[in-house]
Amino acid sequence: MLFNSFEFIFLFLPITFIIYFLLNRFRNQQYAIYWLVLSSLFFYGYFKLTYLAIITISIVVNFALSRVINTNNRWRKTYMIIGVAFNILILCYYKYTDFFIENINSLLGTNIALLHLLLPLGLSFITFQQIAFIVDSYRDGTAHYKFSHYALFILFFPQLIAGPIVQHDEMLPQYDTKENRKVIHEHVARGIFIFAIGLVKKVVIADTVGIWANEGFANYSNLSFVEAWITSLSYTVQLYYDFSGYSDMAIGLALLFNIKLPVNFYSPYKARNIQEFWKKWHMTLNRFLTTYVYFPLGGNRKGAFRTYINILIIFFISGFWHGAGWNFILWGLLHGFASVVVRLFSKTGIKLPYLLSWFMTFQFVNIAWVYFRATSMEQANTIIAKMFTPDMTAINNFFTEPHTSFAQAEAFNILGLSLSDPLVIVVGLLIALVIAFTTLNSIQLMDKMKFNWGAIIYTQCMIALVLVSIYYMQKNSIFLYFNF
Repeated sequence: MLFNSFEFIFLFLPITFIIYFLLNRFRNQQYAIYWLVLSSLFFYGYFKLTYLAIITISIVVNFALSRVINTNNRWRKTYMIIGVAFNILILCYYKYTDFFIENINSLLGTNIALLHLLLPLGLSFITFQQIAFIVDSYRDGTAHYKFSHYALFILFFPQLIAGPIVQHDEMLPQYDTKENRKVIHEHVARGIFIFAIGLVKKVVIADTVGIWANEGFANYSNLSFVEAWITSLSYTVQLYYDFSGYSDMAIGLALLFNIKLPVNFYSPYKARNIQEFWKKWHMTLNRFLTTYVYFPLGGNRKGAFRTYINILIIFFISGFWHGAGWNFILWGLLHGFASVVVRLFSKTGIKLPYLLSWFMTFQFVNIAWVYFRATSMEQANTIIAKMFTPDMTAINNFFTEPHTSFAQAEAFNILGLSLSDPLVIVVGLLIALVIAFTTLNSIQLMDKMKFNWGAIIYTQCMIALVLVSIYYMQKNSIFLYFNF
């Protein structure tokens, strides 16, 4: 059940919302917590029923280990290590088994059969969240939490599948706050507002440019110079609007229940260097890796060389966490080396002009995304090679001759305009990029929202865009980060 599906918006969400606050009003808060847990289990099981057994076992084992850690002073560290290993092993089994088998077969010439395991949705995010809880149980103690509250902490449906990656001390206290047990109209208004922005990002922008990205990567060997750039920029735009749109919707949905989720995106494509980019892109992943990997490794406290090694380690983990493939590892290491270069360059005292540093950062990110999206190193290398083989003839031909690389886009149109039309492609990409480069982001818009006539008019415009989004929901759509 996707956030941008009819059954979610018109059935699951209103039913869950109404019953939750009715239980808070006429029964007690504990029943409301049970209801949210059951609703979240239903939401998760709707994708695939067998996922429920895996996630339920994982939650029970992790909570039991946290209790043992909190009560057994002698073996606390041992149980903490067991807990971390348990979560990593589950993730490795479902996500990396076939990757390891393929590489063993390649290196040793063996013929071990692949298991073709399907990665349960959200397991990557859930794993990091539960590892953080286990480690925090060892560091600070978590014995005061009820099992039902812990289950909701992991299962809460707005952030269950693709984050943000939340921490217990920012979430669990909110479940017990008395003021949060009634409908707060300001939260509902802000929640609907940012949910609407996320819906438009996903359905109108991400799913549209995603058609060009998919066409380009599918026909990569036939791309021209211009088409290669359109392919890479289309995926760069798609990924941002898809994942930030999901995060906006998650924040909005949680606000309906008076729960505040952490911000996960804050205009990352405006960043002037890679360090700044990672402070604005997937911010909760960066926080997790910094808190639970970088600092325990020593951070920047053990000299420059160790600092650079630690940076490369966390980016290696980030890349491998995103997917079981050498392209993901290379993508992570590219960002790791870029972060090291930025640190080294800062020591020279030279400051590049704003536009130059921004342009270099964005182009690095754009090129690195090609490896992130590609299904093979050969595919990525081919596209990048074409991007850096200028061809004036190809530029002229793009607007005058049929474009076989994007032929399938002919089946889609917006307001009667064919998505295979060169002008539509170029203008559409430019509009999406200008929005990302220059406008206020969704969090800033939500924070600036005031309840007056201006806000009412603005909300009406958003509703109109949502109606357009609902119309476009009829296209096949999936959130990209569901794959990770």
